[in-house]
Amino acid sequence: MVDKRVTRGIWVFTAVVFALVIILHELPKMDYQPAFVSFLPKLNAMINGTVFLLLLATFWAIRNKKITLHKQLNTTAMILSVVFLLSYVVNHYFSGDAKYGGDMKGIYYFILFSHIILAGISLPMILFSYYYGYLNIVDKHKKLVRTTYPVWLYVALTGVLIYLFLAPYY
Repeated sequence: MVDKRVTRGIWVFTAVVFALVIILHELPKMDYQPAFVSFLPKLNAMINGTVFLLLLATFWAIRNKKITLHKQLNTTAMILSVVFLLSYVVNHYFSGDAKYGGDMKGIYYFILFSHIILAGISLPMILFSYYYGYLNIVDKHKKLVRTTYPVWLYVALTGVLIYLFLAPYY
């Protein structure tokens, strides 16, 4: 049974994350940057790449009726996504935004803007998909995952691509 408090919590969490990301991009760059922060963009790319691979594996697992493995892989992807979010916030708090200076600006900005928009849209979809799966509400889970899965897969992959575009400019 779907708990209305959890549903509200998902929407509140989504709103808080959305507001936090907007605020982070408006903050001036900090004067002080701890040494570990310079590694965070690479860590974020590694997390995104790992989530991408986990999502491929979870698709394989469910297609092969390995439901326990499917749930474990999705839980791992969710945990890594939380770690990513925390790392992203810390990185942008101390470093601000990196600016792309390459020649492929059209491709870069298409990937960046589609990534940003779909990341924002997908957050509640991912959380509801996971929640329905957790509750074993298979019909709702399957219906939502048909849209959520390709979007999350795209967001994870483009997160890696954005890092590769920006790596020379960090």
